[in-house]
Amino acid sequence: MDLSKVRNSLVGQLRDYIRSSGRRGGVMGLSGGVDSSVTAALLSEATENNFFLIMPSRSTPPRDVEDALSLVRKLGAENRYAYVEIDDVVDSLASKVGTSDRVVVGNMKARVRMTLLYAYASKLDYLVVGTGDKSELLLGYFTKYGDGGVDVLPIGGLYKTQVRSLARFLGLPESIVSKPSSPALWEGQTAEGELGIGYEVADPILYLLIDNGMSVRDVASTLGVGEDIVSKVWSMVKSSEHKRTSPVIFSP
Repeated sequence: MDLSKVRNSLVGQLRDYIRSSGRRGGVMGLSGGVDSSVTAALLSEATENNFFLIMPSRSTPPRDVEDALSLVRKLGAENRYAYVEIDDVVDSLASKVGTSDRVVVGNMKARVRMTLLYAYASKLDYLVVGTGDKSELLLGYFTKYGDGGVDVLPIGGLYKTQVRSLARFLGLPESIVSKPSSPALWEGQTAEGELGIGYEVADPILYLLIDNGMSVRDVASTLGVGEDIVSKVWSMVKSSEHKRTSPVIFSP
């Protein structure tokens, strides 16, 4: 992969999309992770009309906040960001629903962040720029109408391992590039721990299944991994299909 061409292509496409949308710029959430950091770097190149939201909760590791603030400074965006803590809103919603279930509350956090992003987008006449990568999108590892509720996904065509390579090419800090992926919706959560498979294993499987259209058996044979692992990945792709499509409309 020619990372210079990838960078130029994504920046150009994002710039053109914002212009064609009739909006003035783009707003996005900064988590301190590799996906949002790469997206922020691309957005900063695509348009000077950019705005960043850092939206921590009590389950957000302090290091993530530090990395997000460091990136704001690196991008020269000290006057183009907001720091909004979300616990009071999430706690109020959880109380009204009557739940403390960590998955339910975690998804509330993602949807509160989406609401804030669209509020700022409306205020600024900007688009909401998403940060999901191809691995997460295919595996369904995102919250429907949460971090999945966006206007454009600049890195949605790149697998997680490719995003990390692009991050290094862009000169992002290694502390961000090599950090274990986590939406931090609850304490101790990691993407690979929750999925039960590392991206270094999942990405080649996804590539052969989706991009090459190979069968589970052939993928397992080609990569030298168990069919049970490939089947698990394929099952995650199929079971999350509803998260990647528009709501079904029934014919009368």
